[in-house]
Amino acid sequence: MPTLALIRHGQSQWNLENRFTGWWDADLTAKGEAEARQAGELLKSAGFEPRQAFSSVQTRAIRTLWMALTEMGRVWLPVEKDWHLNERHYGGLTGLDKKETAEKHGDEQVHIWRRSYDVPPPPLEAGGKFDLASDPRYAGIDIPNTESLKLTLERVLPYWEASIAPVLKGGTDTVIAAHGNSLRALVKHLFKVPDETITGVEIPTGNPLLIELDGSLKPTAARYLDSARASELPDLP
Repeated sequence: MPTLALIRHGQSQWNLENRFTGWWDADLTAKGEAEARQAGELLKSAGFEPRQAFSSVQTRAIRTLWMALTEMGRVWLPVEKDWHLNERHYGGLTGLDKKETAEKHGDEQVHIWRRSYDVPPPPLEAGGKFDLASDPRYAGIDIPNTESLKLTLERVLPYWEASIAPVLKGGTDTVIAAHGNSLRALVKHLFKVPDETITGVEIPTGNPLLIELDGSLKPTAARYLDSARASELPDLP
């Protein structure tokens, strides 16, 4: 039966600066790089030997995967990068300081934008500083101008079904390096987490979630490899 490892990228520069990041391509900090290497060490110690890897097209996820695979001695793995695994788009909040945004709009409103399942932030203004329309990695893509977790799931799930699930159903152990919200979307799908519960599920940075799956890709066991930094897992479906 296949095993799936999910890795949330390590700390990014905008994480450190407490800014809303989303689709903006913030790179890893030194701490984030160390978290990525630790993720690889944990996977290697667990005896996990994937044969396929996936990541978003954002630098912080790609570099996290590179460093983890380097620690595992598996840089030769085939890697597929796709924008469907990108972080949730934070719309008009992109680049803003989280503390200052809460002072301006109120803690309750910012909490709704950040944590509700289906309420997206205000849309990003076209042509502004953080507009990605000219970014070559998104050529021909209808780039969102804001997303809720629900909308993130709606773009992640078709990619999962078309590209990742067939690999796993073929019995291939697989690793995905992505982001807090795109991985929460996958966890919601795999563990059948209710809408009202998924908002409280946290995915820790640089701490691989190892999921054992049956032939229909239903989780049969799951654990975080660094128990000292583990979040509470959803119940198995």
